Amino acid sequence: MARDESAIGTVGVLIIATRGATGPGEVRIKIRGGSENYLAWSESPLPKGATVLVIDYRGPRTVDVMEWADPLGEAPTIPGSTEVPRSGE
Repeated sequence: MARDESAIGTVGVLIIATRGATGPGEVRIKIRGGSENYLAWSESPLPKGATVLVIDYRGPRTVDVMEWADPLGEAPTIPGSTEVPRSGE
């Protein structure tokens, strides 16, 4: 099976808390024009509702995450740009 790295770099919200090395939680991310859920592993436990950044892809529907706080909030838009901001998806 090909490695699907499209989730790496996306921001999501934990819908089930992670337990660090003890076990995964579940993250919902916006990807491919919709929302998808993935098993989410983290180095330390993270609470339900935490905003996280996907930092690696482990395999089918399984990713590594870290807690994420975007210091800029929503990414500013560039006048005349057609690029869609990814922050806060």
